[in-house]
Amino acid sequence: MSILITGGAGYIGSHTLVELLNQDYDVVAVDNFSNSSPQVLKRVDQITGKPFRFYQLDINDKQALTNLFKKETIEAVIHLAGYKAVGESVAQPVKYYQNNVGGTAILMEVMNQFNCKKMVFSSSATVYGLDNEPPLTEDMPLSTINPYGRTKLFIEEILQDQVQADQDWSGVILRYFNPIGAHESGLIGEDPADIPSNIMPYISQVAIGNLDQLSIYGKDYDTPDGTGVRDYIHVVDLARGHLNALKEVLDTQDHLEIYNLGTGKGYSVLDLVQSFTETNQVQVPYQFVDRRPGDVATSYASADKAKQGLGWQAKFDLSRMVRDSWRWQKQNPNGYQVEEG
Repeated sequence: MSILITGGAGYIGSHTLVELLNQDYDVVAVDNFSNSSPQVLKRVDQITGKPFRFYQLDINDKQALTNLFKKETIEAVIHLAGYKAVGESVAQPVKYYQNNVGGTAILMEVMNQFNCKKMVFSSSATVYGLDNEPPLTEDMPLSTINPYGRTKLFIEEILQDQVQADQDWSGVILRYFNPIGAHESGLIGEDPADIPSNIMPYISQVAIGNLDQLSIYGKDYDTPDGTGVRDYIHVVDLARGHLNALKEVLDTQDHLEIYNLGTGKGYSVLDLVQSFTETNQVQVPYQFVDRRPGDVATSYASADKAKQGLGWQAKFDLSRMVRDSWRWQKQNPNGYQVEEG
């Protein structure tokens, strides 16, 4: 019996793939490389030395998925595939609904067909909206302000409806906070296709000279230093959370649980920049620009439920996160592109 990971070549997917292989799971990974590189697969092989099977396919392609499920015996799915740029979702909402929500519905339809009824789904803290006071707990009211966030919320509801409709199903929803960092080998990390929309690759690309300066959105928030506060979590900690969630779905039926994956601590943008410069002894020039619409001042998790229910908690501190991010950037100044040029 195998574990299927969708989006297995992505930033979080590749780190989760490494952790699964290190724990000797039999893994099948799929990705369409729309926001990832085939180089990732070679790097995962380098890190783990463990075999896994890979299929290049799009989860919206029902026939390709069906063929995969005919060929492989899939016991559970870790579902990470999806578009994830907030700005793009605002500009192209239909693309996001069709891919993220439509693709998940197709995946679940094929899973049902092959009696595979266990899923770990990657959701996001974006579902908490703007009106909740941190620390954010899993039982707070949900709302979203952009199509990307709505796709996550819709999929959460689809999974909840499916578990309610069929008691053989079991699901765990993981609400990610702000993953940063990279594998300690420096072989895999976050490699955005364009100017980074996430802060950590933006900082590290400024530090290495690919970009001139960091733009910090807003300096007048009601926070200790005026910049936005977020719950940054090491991507390896996040990846390991998926293994705990996987054990839970494999051991249960007629079960749905939701967990935050965060550290429970908030750091400001300036805290992050300072930690990066001090830990790595590099300069990161920055400028303040206007706030981005829809950004909350402060967002951090309550991580208590994951600790109690999953037996999981984040282990790596901020200096480890920024050190690993910088190692990845230094070893791969142009991400995965060099080898493909």
